[in-house]
Amino acid sequence: MANFLLIHGAMHGGWCWERVVPLLKRDGHSVTAPDLPGLGADRTPGAAVTLPGWGRFVADLLDQGPGRTILVGHSMGGMAISQAAEYAPGRIAKLVYLAALLPRNGSSAFDLTHRDEVTDKDARIQLTPAPDGAYITADPDHARAFMYGETAPDWAALAVSRLVPQPLAVMQAKAALSDENFGAVPRAYIECLRDRILSIDLQRAMHAASPCGTVVQIDTDHSAFYSAPEALAAHLVRIAAATG
Repeated sequence: MANFLLIHGAMHGGWCWERVVPLLKRDGHSVTAPDLPGLGADRTPGAAVTLPGWGRFVADLLDQGPGRTILVGHSMGGMAISQAAEYAPGRIAKLVYLAALLPRNGSSAFDLTHRDEVTDKDARIQLTPAPDGAYITADPDHARAFMYGETAPDWAALAVSRLVPQPLAVMQAKAALSDENFGAVPRAYIECLRDRILSIDLQRAMHAASPCGTVVQIDTDHSAFYSAPEALAAHLVRIAAATG
């Protein structure tokens, strides 16, 4: 059986995996879904949240786990798992990017998302900076439409009610990755075809620039853990089964 470590994205917490974790555990897999520093229930101040800190946090969890781990990142979580792979490549069986940012050395979350060719400003989620510049937030109705467009209304409403402000500095931080460490870890990508946060064109541009040995699709929104948990769990189980 596989060990899974599931890393959430911006404004979320480990709670977002609640429909997937039982499906993986039902098949006998070990699953951990933590809150990244500064998000979920973690109260690390936004000014103290850094990309290296996220990477070290995830790497420490990998070191605590039994054997090698399937490390899954959603959205902004792709930055965290990539940086963790630089620090602890030998602890990772495979990196799995779920509609996630897949950086190259020297790229930030902002660098990657600014590549998205969206000409209509109404077609992109609008984020509002806090007065002190430490956080950004999304309007609840906007978040619901863009993140959970294919998600059942009750689950979408629950998710939106749990969102927290996103530390801004970590989104501006550039990944520090090497071919010897990060580049040596096998990768898989799960595309979300109806994604309105990271367009399918951007998803494909990222994994074309950093090739993944496995690429699969789910015909759903950005938040497959809520809108298509069974399909997502099935993909993760198949990826784990094919991982040496």
